[in-house]
Amino acid sequence: MPTATRGAGLRGSAGIAVAMLVMNVTTYGFQMVSARLLGPVEYGAVASLMAFLLVLSVPQLGLQATAARRIAADAQHAKSVERSILRLSYRVALVVSLAALAASPAVVHLLRLDSMWPAILIGLSAGPLTVMGGQAGVLQGERRWRALGLLYMAMGVPRLLLGCVFLAVSPTTTAAMLAVLLGLAAPAAVGWWALRRPRADSGPTAPGLPAEPARRVLAELASSSVALLAFLVLTNVDVLIARRTLDEHAAGLYAGGLIVTKAVLFLPQFVIVVLFPSMSAHASRRSALRGGLAVLAGTGAVCTLGAYLLSPLALVFVGGSEYAEVESRLWLFALLGIMLATLQLLVYSALGRESHRSTYLIWAGVATIVTAGVFATDITGLAVSVAVVDAALVIVLATLALRDVRRHDQTD
Repeated sequence: MPTATRGAGLRGSAGIAVAMLVMNVTTYGFQMVSARLLGPVEYGAVASLMAFLLVLSVPQLGLQATAARRIAADAQHAKSVERSILRLSYRVALVVSLAALAASPAVVHLLRLDSMWPAILIGLSAGPLTVMGGQAGVLQGERRWRALGLLYMAMGVPRLLLGCVFLAVSPTTTAAMLAVLLGLAAPAAVGWWALRRPRADSGPTAPGLPAEPARRVLAELASSSVALLAFLVLTNVDVLIARRTLDEHAAGLYAGGLIVTKAVLFLPQFVIVVLFPSMSAHASRRSALRGGLAVLAGTGAVCTLGAYLLSPLALVFVGGSEYAEVESRLWLFALLGIMLATLQLLVYSALGRESHRSTYLIWAGVATIVTAGVFATDITGLAVSVAVVDAALVIVLATLALRDVRRHDQTD
């Protein structure tokens, strides 16, 4: 690789790392502000709704992965792919929002909400979130790191600022969800601005044969979305179980502990963004996977040890003294976070290899957690059950992934 190209790649990686750090810190900041201003009971509802929004974000993630992979694989027809993805993004956004709005009564019942408005606001939020996924995928595939970095920062900063204002005026779940909805308009606006002038294709398109048939894009989107849905359900099913099986105070404490989990999960997320193209290429697949696993193992050791030794400091970021009962278990929530980050890397590695086994295994893990969670009677019991399942999945999926890339190397 030429020195100039390699230097540009390193600068792009560093820029994305900084942008995602800002996004994750501000996203975490919104959770921290919500936990502190709302208290355990009300924050438990907010955490559950945010988990529901993450499930609704599956099409967004599928659109991003599909767009990035297809544009990177066929840069000559970037404009055709871009046009197809953006058109599909708006259609999928409409479908997802309408489905979420229709499910609002069920969400209110399942999460024991006091009002319909938070569920409605979350349903509306799914629209700009989905559109942003297609935009981010195009920018990632075209390696437009500066615009992608701005989009990522717009994901977190406006939400935090609006959340501080809205919750200070009205410390309610509805105010928090309104901040989420309006905050998600910002990254969609950034993506629209960055893509207002599509790049021209650099190669000819075969006469009579569109460069990017919509059916093929839709099929890949569906496949990626099912895999990412499995991961997101695995990531968030425990807070829903806690909301249903534990009392409101304990469920709120568990949700507070999960702030640490999400912080550790988000911390190394830029590694996946940077390594995903390499994990999709035969020549670099093995080294990228091994390097990613090594980085996450080191990050996990530092975070878990830090949460154990500095638990009073960690508690401040969780929400303060109201969450003191969970302080001694914050290291366990940090461990959950790094295991989820590792599973996320392994899921994207499977997408790059076009392997579907990880999807089935993760759904099996979800079923196991749900079964075990029904019998959990306290915070520790639920957290340990989740940790055991996550650890088993990490071992199995890492073994399968390393075996697959080794076979490819031997075949090549």
